[in-house]
Amino acid sequence: MRRRDFRERTQPLVMIIPMIDIMLFLLVFFMLGTIYMVQTNALPVSLPQASTVNRETRPNVVPITVTAAGEVLFGKDNVMSRDLPEKISRALSDDPNAIFVLRGDKSARYESVVAVLDVLKRSGARRVSIATELKQ
Repeated sequence: MRRRDFRERTQPLVMIIPMIDIMLFLLVFFMLGTIYMVQTNALPVSLPQASTVNRETRPNVVPITVTAAGEVLFGKDNVMSRDLPEKISRALSDDPNAIFVLRGDKSARYESVVAVLDVLKRSGARRVSIATELKQ
């Protein structure tokens, strides 16, 4: 009986092309999944229309919604106007580069939207966007 030497063993083949295909598929899957996360975080309101619309896709986007009835929602939580500065300050302490997206219903009073903008400015928010829909 002949004994095989360890040096005679063949090296296993690594098929890298299928691995690349799987990694690219996962990359595309997660990229498409994160695009729609911004829309699922926000409450549905009837936004005003504009001819230029840029969708913010950064990780720390904080939606603030002003409904037609004048209620202010921080994320999905109903917030009293006196508690709004504290919530904004807490969000800024967690991430100083947080982007606040103000989503005002098109039938909301202009005064309510300006009051929220004023609170954002007094609280030190530097990145504020106003959400609109694309004009068709």
